[in-house]
Amino acid sequence: MAVAYLNMLEQKDKKLNSTSHGLPWFALQARSRCEHHVAEHLGGKGYELFLPLYTCRKRWSDRIKKVELPLFPGYLFCRFDPYDRLPILKTPWLIKIVGFNNIPTPVDDEEISSVRTLITSGSAAQPWPFFAVGDKVRIESGPLRGVGGVLTQIKGQNKLVVSITLLQRSVAVEVDPALVTPERSVPRNRLNAVVHAFVA
Repeated sequence: MAVAYLNMLEQKDKKLNSTSHGLPWFALQARSRCEHHVAEHLGGKGYELFLPLYTCRKRWSDRIKKVELPLFPGYLFCRFDPYDRLPILKTPWLIKIVGFNNIPTPVDDEEISSVRTLITSGSAAQPWPFFAVGDKVRIESGPLRGVGGVLTQIKGQNKLVVSITLLQRSVAVEVDPALVTPERSVPRNRLNAVVHAFVA
């Protein structure tokens, strides 16, 4: 079952995080295997964080063990004022704030919301190769209602791929194709072919 790093200070002291309400989300790139350290360090300063995790099985020399790994390896998300980013940049194990020309670029709120919904639904999410903008669908009912993404099929299983465009990273979760409807923004002739291909 997938889980997410919850900022402990958010539960202990809501006043600290109330200042982040309404601020945009930004993606932070951390050193490999240091995402938790960055999250704990920034959490200690009162920042609102989102480090989505998933559970996978790793084979050790003498056993198989379940471990929790970042859904977007090397990245986590944080709300902060981009004009007051120096405390973020001074964080140990942090490589950079993701952006263009040294200017932080906000992550789309809807994309963060979709990943949060995947995590809290208990669905078995996993990292997935990034899909370019293409045929999109939205789930209409069930625990993932309202989540939009790209519908695809792997080894006979229907998967909804949800992407963070800025990072060019994606996650996939198994879905029932009967619960999805095409996005209106996609041309109708392509919609019919996509839905037919995955529902058949």
